[in-house]
Amino acid sequence: MDELGHQVELPGGEAYEGIAHEFGPEFLNQDGTINRRKLAAEVFEKPDRLEKLNALVHPAVRAKAAALETEFLASTPNGITVTEAAILIESGSFRDFDRLILVVCGQEQQVERAMARDGLSREEVLSRIERQMPLEQKMKFANYIVDTSGAKEHTREQTRTVYERLRSLTQKG
Repeated sequence: MDELGHQVELPGGEAYEGIAHEFGPEFLNQDGTINRRKLAAEVFEKPDRLEKLNALVHPAVRAKAAALETEFLASTPNGITVTEAAILIESGSFRDFDRLILVVCGQEQQVERAMARDGLSREEVLSRIERQMPLEQKMKFANYIVDTSGAKEHTREQTRTVYERLRSLTQKG
């Protein structure tokens, strides 16, 4: 979903004009693209601005995801589609899915991984984590939990188990 979010925010994308209008030219890079880091800093400190951004981005992302799923399932009727998104539970979008897989790890690993992946400071990552639903609450919504804090092979083993369970559901109809 994050990749689709990037797509809809590109010039010409479904959410671009709305974001540029709502937040203004100070949130655009010289090449006209949205300065995502600056925009994130703005909205994560102001819930009303985050709500506005989400209202511009989420419908377009959901529409793109639905189109991809429809296309895939038309060619693979018994296929399994997986949607990866950070805030499925918080946004209520989890209700749109048959099953929810929650991927977890220790907080220190989460911080290190986010810093490496997104180029954020430790403080920025911790600030984002603090604004999310606590992991213990998220776990109540999950049908399956994959713990990635151990060895890679252990993660693969858990993933295989979840896949086999999901596969058995598609075979039942």
